[in-house]
Amino acid sequence: MDPSSTKRGWEDLETLKQYVPKIMNFFNSASKLLAVVLLLMLASCAEKLVDVNVTIVDQKTALENQILGSYEELGNEVLLLASVRSVDEEGKLKPATEIPKGKLNALRAMQRQEFNRDDIQAFKKSLVTGEGNDGLLKFFATERTKTDAKFKEFAIAIIAEENADRLTILKRIVATNENFTDKDLAKVQIISASLNRDNAKPGEKIQQENGDWTTR
Repeated sequence: MDPSSTKRGWEDLETLKQYVPKIMNFFNSASKLLAVVLLLMLASCAEKLVDVNVTIVDQKTALENQILGSYEELGNEVLLLASVRSVDEEGKLKPATEIPKGKLNALRAMQRQEFNRDDIQAFKKSLVTGEGNDGLLKFFATERTKTDAKFKEFAIAIIAEENADRLTILKRIVATNENFTDKDLAKVQIISASLNRDNAKPGEKIQQENGDWTTR
């Protein structure tokens, strides 16, 4: 081997050693810069996700308020109908106020709900029924329903009436709300289910959005 070549090799190695700290500093600085950039990107994404989540929550709250407002309006009209006198001061029958069919059906549904309320609450308490994630009640077999055929038949009938009344009212809400179309019924049912879960009493069965059944 040529001694001069060996000498140049050592000189090159020594020169390279001098640049190693600079190279390491460069990579360290680059790593720090990359880390800062990544953190900024993550922060930006997180902020956007928070904004999206807040928007979704706000939209859900707005829809819930619309549904609650519609329920309250119908409830007030039921009370108004019940308080209106059917005869005038002279004792003569007053002409019946004409009510649109859809509205009349919804009012009758609310009246029947009130009539069945105690039974529905008793079924919930005894776990014969629970609030489904579609805004409707679900029947559950219990020891009593397995041994008492008449009670089971009665429970299923009342639950069916309640579900029919709920759908009638929700359809009326969709039909009279400018923010909804017929295609939004399923969405309104989901929002109604969320409200039902919130209003459930301790010990009652409720179905989460993912389909799992839990106890309040």
